[in-house]
Amino acid sequence: MTKRNKIVTFGELLLRFSKKDHQRLSQGDIFTSMYGGSEANVAVSLATLGNQVEYVTRLPQTPVGKAGVMRLQELGVGCHHVLFGGDRIGTYYLEPAAGMRSAKVIYDRAHSAYSELQPGMIPWYEILKDASVLHVSGITAAISQNAADATFEALDIADELGVTVSFDINYRKNLWRYGADPRTVLKKMLSRCDMMFGDAIEFEWICQRQQPPFTATDTKFEMQMKEYKEWFDELHQQFPRCQKWLMGMRNMVASSRHLLTALLFTATPDTEGKLLKAPIFDINGVVDPSGVGDAFMAGLLHAIQAYPDDPQQQLNYSLAASTLKNTITGDFNLATDEEIQSLL
Repeated sequence: MTKRNKIVTFGELLLRFSKKDHQRLSQGDIFTSMYGGSEANVAVSLATLGNQVEYVTRLPQTPVGKAGVMRLQELGVGCHHVLFGGDRIGTYYLEPAAGMRSAKVIYDRAHSAYSELQPGMIPWYEILKDASVLHVSGITAAISQNAADATFEALDIADELGVTVSFDINYRKNLWRYGADPRTVLKKMLSRCDMMFGDAIEFEWICQRQQPPFTATDTKFEMQMKEYKEWFDELHQQFPRCQKWLMGMRNMVASSRHLLTALLFTATPDTEGKLLKAPIFDINGVVDPSGVGDAFMAGLLHAIQAYPDDPQQQLNYSLAASTLKNTITGDFNLATDEEIQSLL
């Protein structure tokens, strides 16, 4: 039997607009643009690390939509099952953080080609028949009811074919506009996944329980591991299918200086969970933190294949990949395996 190595990611490709030189959106005359989007970011990072990856989305059959596919293909991402249809690509406007000023994001995704996706449009049996992992995120269910239904269709077929499901909470409050309760929908997705990622704030939001704060200002910060272990044990009891829980933790001292670490909780329905911690990286010189969570998840997916019996190495690799993303402009993490290994 042929070993399954292909990783499939599913989500909306976006066009990102920003002004130059940390200008506010109300300043200047020139916008710069680049492609991104959570699930596409994961796909690009995996391809950069040498994995076979297929990205599934729906785009308008316009020069802008076709250029997005060309960009992904340039970076080694398979796009054989990208659907074309609809009238527009989803966009977002990013005002980068500067000094003590927070970043600002404005979405413009209503009536995008992806938001009008419906169940039955995507040939999931063909796409997933040789896949090892299907990666989705909460964003895929936030855009529209049709997109949510198409996401759960993919999860159903992944289960039928024995494909591992990877899930990023990716809670975006401003996207949930079609009437569904986001916590209910995302908990339903979480119950269907085998591994997941979220930042500390998202974990707190989805389980409605406060956790020990990460307030590190240097790399000597002591993590409250006993409290975190109790917290993850309780969470795993609610969602016993999930066997790997990766939580990214960040303290932003300033826009250009972040303290970053992560925890990995591993468990099965028949074994007691084990909690691992990664080192703390003090990133002084942050260039662009967009897509850092996606770099975490891609790093974990790659490391699971590279180090299947070493969860500590999986965690450390994931954190190193995410740390390097902070130094790269744009949504995509273009850090190579050699660079990640060097940082480790």
